[in-house]
Amino acid sequence: MNHFHRFLFICIAALSLSSCNSHTNEKQEEAHFTVTNPIQKDTLIYHEYVCQIRSIQHIELRALEKGYLQHIYVDEGQVVKKGQLLFQIMPTIYQAEKQKSQAEASFAEIEYQNTKNLNDSNVVSKNELALAKAKLEKAKAELSLAQAHLSFTEIRAPFDGIVGRFNDVRLGSLVDEGDLITTISDNGKMWVYFNVSEVEYLNYMKPKKTDAALKVKLRLANGKEFETEGVVETIEADFNNETGNIAFRATFQNPNTILRNGETGSILVPVKLTNALLIPQIATFEILDKKYVYTINEQGVVKSTEIKIGSEIPHIYAVAAGLSNKNMILVDGIRKVKNGETIKYKTESFEKIVSELNYLHAE
Repeated sequence: MNHFHRFLFICIAALSLSSCNSHTNEKQEEAHFTVTNPIQKDTLIYHEYVCQIRSIQHIELRALEKGYLQHIYVDEGQVVKKGQLLFQIMPTIYQAEKQKSQAEASFAEIEYQNTKNLNDSNVVSKNELALAKAKLEKAKAELSLAQAHLSFTEIRAPFDGIVGRFNDVRLGSLVDEGDLITTISDNGKMWVYFNVSEVEYLNYMKPKKTDAALKVKLRLANGKEFETEGVVETIEADFNNETGNIAFRATFQNPNTILRNGETGSILVPVKLTNALLIPQIATFEILDKKYVYTINEQGVVKSTEIKIGSEIPHIYAVAAGLSNKNMILVDGIRKVKNGETIKYKTESFEKIVSELNYLHAE
């Protein structure tokens, strides 16, 4: 019995010692935190603005004459060419008016020629000849008007474009003069509008070494960037007194007609930062809407330090104040340390940390 108790005691002691060693090793592993140094370099960031996308030409097609819709030659969303016949309003009445006007013009022509012959023979006066000529001109004008009315029964594409949604018109519908039939958009090039604050406007307009136009990128609603860059070609004349913003207009080529009138997205305007101080975003934490990092001295003492963020890049902050490139900052274990605590640490390069972050967030 004594031998059994002695054996049991030895087993318990061994397990306790093993457990203590395990906890000690875990604490030693946990005590090694990763730190890095901010880097200072020129970099490019993008200011983002909500934008509205518009066709370079987007117009309404309306009926110019009253009548029944006799033919519909296209469908919604169809690509059409300039001059292509889209809709036909029943032309019967207007054809009859044209024939009547043609007959009256022919009669007036004959009457004028007879009067001219008589005038050449001094049978009628010059006043009678002038009156006959005036009647002929009037008949020709009425014929031209009748031809115009007849042509208005044909609704044709004014330019190459895409037909929009039909406005509650179907074959046989009675349309009145001025009724909206549909819209047509030229999407070969697109105008993209976005609003810029006064401060940013002044920064963009500061004197440059070249007269090169400001190039911008377009991020679509699905988060993907559009295939081509745009160029800011126009800036509105006045600032909006209520918002303090001014509208910019960028032009984008749209060869595959991916962009459509009415889309939304985000404009990305490139801004070059000189000697920007960069840190990983994961090294920061917030207290009452203020940003902090933990700086580490050579003895491993942790100190919370408030910083000011100047700009934001994916996974990176450009620091405006509060740090220098000589500081060491804590990257991981931010929630496991306290201000004034002494820790063990290992140093990793800024580039390695950011590359790992980019890999983790890559699609």
